[in-house]
Amino acid sequence: MIQRFDTGPRMSEMTVHNGVAYLAGQIAEGGGDIAAQTGEVLAAIDALLARAGTDKSKILRAEIFMADLAEFAGMNAVWETWVVPGHTPARATVQARLADPAWKVEIVVTAAV
Repeated sequence: MIQRFDTGPRMSEMTVHNGVAYLAGQIAEGGGDIAAQTGEVLAAIDALLARAGTDKSKILRAEIFMADLAEFAGMNAVWETWVVPGHTPARATVQARLADPAWKVEIVVTAAV
């Protein structure tokens, strides 16, 4: 069985299948600097994972898309206070042109349920 969360005409915010939660790219709605946007994105990830019955300690993989890698240290400062020590996921970070110029970071995670 596939569970879909917050399904719209284009996408679902999260799908769960066979004990794995797949999150859509999460972005900040409120704007702000890289720290504020990263914090907002990570809070959205926490909320979605909770709805699936899991948490950040069970993230298997994270893909981070940044508009400007010059802000890498600022994003990492927030990330490193958020992740669970000893349970850090496999991760990739790339610079990319995001869909909205106001977005500084978009994060996609996959987690065990």
